[in-house]
Formats: sequence, structure tokens, C-alpha cells
Amino acid sequence: MRKIDAPPAGWYPDPQHRQRLRWWDGLDWTEIRRAPASSAELVAEENREFLEQGLAPAEKAPRDVGVSQQNASQIIAEVRAVTRQEVDRVAQELTSRADQAVRNFTPLITEYTSQFKRWFRLALIVATVAVIAYFTFQVVAQATFFDWLGERIDNLNDDSIGTTPTRPVT
Repeated sequence: MRKIDAPPAGWYPDPQHRQRLRWWDGLDWTEIRRAPASSAELVAEENREFLEQGLAPAEKAPRDVGVSQQNASQIIAEVRAVTRQEVDRVAQELTSRADQAVRNFTPLITEYTSQFKRWFRLALIVATVAVIAYFTFQVVAQATFFDWLGERIDNLNDDSIGTTPTRPVT
């Protein structure tokens, strides 16, 4: 084939698989493949071509799609009703999930407050035990001291009370 006779570069049906498109670079097939163009891509391409020619897309000849104005209005109304039902269902589902999430949510401050209360309670218990131990020790120590002192006083002789101590002779 001569270069002049070759089709311009673009997407063409793949000679090996007709369900796909393959890129023709103007001289030979490349390894670049893609799915066929969707109807939206085809309409966009048509609009682009009309704009390149200086025409507005509305000026092109309308296609006969086989749907009357009344049928189109009925289809649109049905689609709106179904869409509204689906939106309501999704809104209800999201609301119920949000309510459930709010019920299951525990603020972080609660966790820290609980830890603070726990540590404070533990410190209070330790302090109470320490105070009780201190007072118990004081009572026992004083009782022991007074018992010792009482025994010393009882052990003193009546003779030693009125006498003066003797001095050692030097």
C-alpha cells in the first residue's frame, strides 16, 4: 500500500478482534488497543466536529430515536420517582448509621478522665493507708515509751531520791 492511499492515523476496528479498537498510526498498526467508544464519547466527538465547523451542536439535524415527547416525559417522571425513592432510602440508611455511630462514640476526654479518677483513687487509698500506719505507729511508740518510762520511774529507789551523788575521788 502506498503512503498516500493509507487511511489517516486514528482508532479503527482491530483486524484481529472486532470487539476492540486499535490505533493506526498512518503507516502500520500499533500495539495500543482499547474498548469501542461509548455513545457519550461518540456524541462528544460529533459536537467537537460541529464546533470545529463553526456550527452549534443544536443546529445539527435531530436524530429520530423512536421516543415521542409524551413517552420521554413519562420516562423522565418514572426515573425521577425511582431516583427520589433511592435517595430517601440512602438518606434513611445514612441517618441510622450516623445515629448508631453517635451512640457508640465515647469521647476521648472520658477515657482520660477515667484514668485520672483511677490514679486519684489509688493515690487516695495509698495516702489513707499511710496515715493510718503513721497514727498506729505513733500510738504504739508512745505507749511503749510511756511503759518504759514508767518502769524506770518504778525502779528508782526511794534512797536515791534524796541523796546526792558521790563524786569520784581523784
